[in-house]
Amino acid sequence: MWSRRLNRLKWLSTSVATNVKNNMGWWDHVLPAPKDPITSVTEAFLSDQSPFKLNLGVGAYRDDKGKPVILECVRRAAEKISGCEILESTKATTKSKFVQDCVKLAYGNHSNVVGEGRFAGVPALSGTGACRLFAEFQKRFYPDSQMFLPMPTWSNHHDIWRDSQVCTRAYRYYDPNSKGLQFQALMNDIKNAPGRSFFLLHPCAHNPTGVDPNYEQWKEISHIFKIKNHFPFFDMAYQGIASGDLERDATAIRIFLEDGHLLGCAQSFSKSMGLYGHRVGCVSIVSRDEKQATAIKSQLQQIVRAMYSSSPVHGPLLVSTILNDADLKALWEEEVKFMVDRLIRMRITLRRTLEELNSFASWEHITKQVGMFYFSGLSPEEVHQLQRDFHIYMTIDGRISMAGVTSTNVDYLASAIHEVTKV
Repeated sequence: MWSRRLNRLKWLSTSVATNVKNNMGWWDHVLPAPKDPITSVTEAFLSDQSPFKLNLGVGAYRDDKGKPVILECVRRAAEKISGCEILESTKATTKSKFVQDCVKLAYGNHSNVVGEGRFAGVPALSGTGACRLFAEFQKRFYPDSQMFLPMPTWSNHHDIWRDSQVCTRAYRYYDPNSKGLQFQALMNDIKNAPGRSFFLLHPCAHNPTGVDPNYEQWKEISHIFKIKNHFPFFDMAYQGIASGDLERDATAIRIFLEDGHLLGCAQSFSKSMGLYGHRVGCVSIVSRDEKQATAIKSQLQQIVRAMYSSSPVHGPLLVSTILNDADLKALWEEEVKFMVDRLIRMRITLRRTLEELNSFASWEHITKQVGMFYFSGLSPEEVHQLQRDFHIYMTIDGRISMAGVTSTNVDYLASAIHEVTKV
């Protein structure tokens, strides 16, 4: 009997040791993911102890003291809804109203698309979530399709479509020599792409370059899209931040709608309303008719259901409150204009200061580009030197967030750029 018990204990001991050994091997093959090119800038900045350090990587608005801003319209909207009870029975109505408000903002209050109900949309977790939902939708119904992305584009676009198992291809967009738009090359790539291809377009304040087509060029782009029967998907993260005018910044989308395109659109309120932490966004798809819109919406809802069940309500309620209150919306428009005017002033000051330092380079592209970012043209070596010698942090491609430039640090930034670029 004791012999059997001893053998049993030995077997248990061996089994436990084997299980421990096996369990230790479950995740041994998992390696650290490559660092995100944007968040890694913030990490490096935070670990720097220099009192002179500058973080020019953050893509969110800062005031002239370098501080995050809560817009007054958001404060008032929060007060207005503070006593509201967000019940389960009212969530669907709130979200439906939010989507309606978003498409009006993007497509126009009096757009036929809105009036005829020819759109399908759902709230999304900011612009990133909106893009991901469309990528999943594209994969589901066009499994062999590709997404053409501008070169360059926001780095996360590549990851979003890759993780949705949609292959990506590049089309030419930015000219590093002129630091402007390669319009003819762009048109050639659109013409040469297979018919019925998906293209991602930045309708305003292109990230990272700040280079946008003008009205006539958008008309030509729309025309060739029509000929090739391409599908345009607009990622609109910066409506209002390009020009300070919400309507003007929607021009590209309005042109495509006037030309009869079906299209998709991702919207975010992280930048224009300062709701970065709320993750408020919307994805919408223009359809042939209301029946088709209903079918598309049901598919988007099914994707959402399996991915994160449903989106939060508070952020969308804030946005809808602002968009449906004439006074709050007017205040928002004023605050957007104020933000953009500050960014423009910093562009003008940075360019003027560099020119006063008798830099050999041309800096006119600083004021030609628009939006949150200045695509400097600095080489990776120059970016590293700025970080090492001057404690100035930006993404490796030389993208500078103009929101991080203030009246107190612009001279220091200009002097540092001058030092690393002079012969």
